[in-house]
Amino acid sequence: MLSRLLHRAVSLLGPLLFLCALWALHHQLSEYSWDDLVVYLEALSPHRLRLALALTVASYAVITAYDWLALQYLRKPLAGARVLFASFVSYAFSNSVGVSVLSSGSLRLRLYTGWGLSAIEIAQIVLFSAVTLWLGLLVTAGGVLLAQPVDLAELLHLPALPHGPWLGALLLVPVAGWFALALLRREPLRVGDWTLPVVRAPLAARQLVIGAADWLLAAAVLYALLPRVADLGYGHFLAVFLVAQIVALVSHVPGGLGVFEATVIALLAPWVEAGDLLGGLFAFRAIYYLLPLALATVALGLYETRTLGARLGRQAGEALRVAAPAVPVLLPSGLALMAAICGGVLLMSTVSPADEARLAWMHHVVPLPLLEVSHFLGAVIGVGLILLAQGLQRRLDAAWLLSCLLLAAGALAALLKGGDYEEASLLALLLAALVPCRAHFYRRTRLAEERPSAGWLAVTAMAVVAALWLGWFSYKEIDYRHALWWQFQFDEDGEAARFLRTLPGLFALAAAVAVRQLLRPAPPAMALPGAAEAADLARRVAASPHTYAHLARVGDKAILTSPDGDGFLMYAVQGRAWIAMGDPLGTPAERRELAWRLRERAETWAGWTVFYQASPAHLDLYVELGLSLLKIGEEARVELSTFTLDGAARKNLRNTRNRLVRDGYGFRVVPAAEVPALLGQLQAVSDAWLDGKQTREKGFSLGRFEAGYLGGGPVAVIEHAGRIVAFANLWCGAQHAELSVDLMRFADDAPAGAMDALFVELLLWGKAEGYAWFNLGMAPLAGLHARALAPLWNRFGALVFGRGERFYNFRGVRQYKEKFGPVWEPRYLAAPGGLRLPRVLAAVTTLIAGGLSGVVQK
Repeated sequence: MLSRLLHRAVSLLGPLLFLCALWALHHQLSEYSWDDLVVYLEALSPHRLRLALALTVASYAVITAYDWLALQYLRKPLAGARVLFASFVSYAFSNSVGVSVLSSGSLRLRLYTGWGLSAIEIAQIVLFSAVTLWLGLLVTAGGVLLAQPVDLAELLHLPALPHGPWLGALLLVPVAGWFALALLRREPLRVGDWTLPVVRAPLAARQLVIGAADWLLAAAVLYALLPRVADLGYGHFLAVFLVAQIVALVSHVPGGLGVFEATVIALLAPWVEAGDLLGGLFAFRAIYYLLPLALATVALGLYETRTLGARLGRQAGEALRVAAPAVPVLLPSGLALMAAICGGVLLMSTVSPADEARLAWMHHVVPLPLLEVSHFLGAVIGVGLILLAQGLQRRLDAAWLLSCLLLAAGALAALLKGGDYEEASLLALLLAALVPCRAHFYRRTRLAEERPSAGWLAVTAMAVVAALWLGWFSYKEIDYRHALWWQFQFDEDGEAARFLRTLPGLFALAAAVAVRQLLRPAPPAMALPGAAEAADLARRVAASPHTYAHLARVGDKAILTSPDGDGFLMYAVQGRAWIAMGDPLGTPAERRELAWRLRERAETWAGWTVFYQASPAHLDLYVELGLSLLKIGEEARVELSTFTLDGAARKNLRNTRNRLVRDGYGFRVVPAAEVPALLGQLQAVSDAWLDGKQTREKGFSLGRFEAGYLGGGPVAVIEHAGRIVAFANLWCGAQHAELSVDLMRFADDAPAGAMDALFVELLLWGKAEGYAWFNLGMAPLAGLHARALAPLWNRFGALVFGRGERFYNFRGVRQYKEKFGPVWEPRYLAAPGGLRLPRVLAAVTTLIAGGLSGVVQK
């Protein structure tokens, strides 16, 4: 409860600081108007704009060197074009979105894994780049305070701060420590469970130079766009810029929007007029943030379209390249971000005054009623694009269609409401990029069923609040009176009246979304399949070539089904974990849709999506869902066409089978229709086996002895004198693709080797029946390695596998299945990472054990 409250408090920090920033801007700009902003932007000389663009190019070129240094540090050579592309795209998005470690890290993960880097190496690149960023900040800030007489305590109104030079020296202490570590340390550095190579002194020096150059160039872009003031030197301005950037980073507001501007205006007010500062900051946003973001989106779209279908290997053994999915997973997110930005631009354009010259020209071309309607619709379309952006991110086909329609309508509205060809061109460009990407928005679902996340609603609310503030700032000199609501004209009063008439539309749209969220019925709790669904479920199970589909017949898991076809997914809820058993079943489109439906259903309940025993064939899907992957064991499958009892390797199995035949034991497969008549004998064997093992029925990934479940398929038995001494119920895959067993139990007086003989007979029977594979099930924790540089989970799992016989015969299970000559295939747990992982593992263990008491008992 405390952690949830803390999480909610942190999530509210961004919107709260955003509101504080708007309140500060309200007071700082009380003496200025929209005209002051326009006048300043029009007065910017082409020379200063060209200088700002050149400095922006130089700044992003320096930023790309972060990754280049990190790859040198890891001794992982990579083509310069790839490094340039990955780092530029990552930083263009993270600068605009914020939360740079997460956004740039996820983009790097997607790109670098396709070029041969592991997840650990990518994490080290992100960490190394973050260190370089902060080293550059410390060097720059410390150098400024030492070289310039900047009284930071007076500037920030914090008298407790040390005097400038002393504070500068203090900031350089960590830098000196890092450089000393690079000079003196020779052994790898251990941070928790990570072993990091030592950063040598030459590399550390390059870190400091590149990190400092990054901050100096970024500040120079804004400095070039501000008016020249004699008393404001670059050093003093740099100190203000660094403080404002830190405040923006701490605020968690996307891109520090509003927070950065309010801080700069507050700190530079004694030197530069607030109206001029706002104009320079507006140009800075467009040149340093929006322009690189647009270029990065285009570059990302071209890259992912070109590499579509060529990212994953076609063999399952190549599936460890988990972050290089077979579909462009980055492109929809990039288009979603651009849709939100285009919606914001259209919304802000609608609430701000149009160009007077264009309005005068439109007076002779566009009828006034059409202009009024276009103005109103422009604001509604802008908010609609922001709301639809999350649907684009989730790859919804309905979101794609509506976004295309709104972009086309928005471009037309931008032209008709004020001749804003700039906004119309931006929306048209996004539409041109979105239309060819129809195949990437493959999730067929009703948009009304999708629930926007709280974070997305907060972003939408902040955009609307910012638009309202901008509208008030633009028309604050207008005399607001009741008659203004009914004024329809082309002049400035008419523009203010249109802004006022837009307000009800925005409030009505916001109220509709809020009411829909409040009145929407809660999603149903986990509903187990009933008698009405039994026939349809049986059909889907029978159509699946994967034998684990038969676990759906146990009745302890909820079922998600595809509306068309035979696909389905089975899951159970344990605590906050929504755990799917195996991969979703069905066609590739059905599997992807079912996985996303489970992900969204879990998110509605603030749950965690988990896939247990995920196969390598679909790891790209789980990475697309934002899940981490842990290897939990290996599954043994015998290729029946090559299985034989001949040869020295099968001597023991051959002898065991022959011995039981000589002693009068027989094998047969009982058809499903005849199983109910044998349930009494089977029950006696099962009870004796449970008592002898001092255990109880498990669940989720295993069946249990129930008449309805056992009678739904054939059962293999070993008999002696008409009495069953051992049995196993069979799972038969469609098209004879696979054969497997679930419950395997024997009586107290069963002969030694009875289960070996049962498996041998089943393998031979399956081969005779034309089955391709026999699935022996998973060996938990098999195939994990305890190498020094292996992840912590692998080392822990390997330790338990080798020395955990007291709790479970891990090694024995692997050795037992090995004698049948199987092919081993890895199995994974796809789940949220970080601190949630231990709770997820506990939830999975509890679910399989049939309850918490089953975890501590057999």
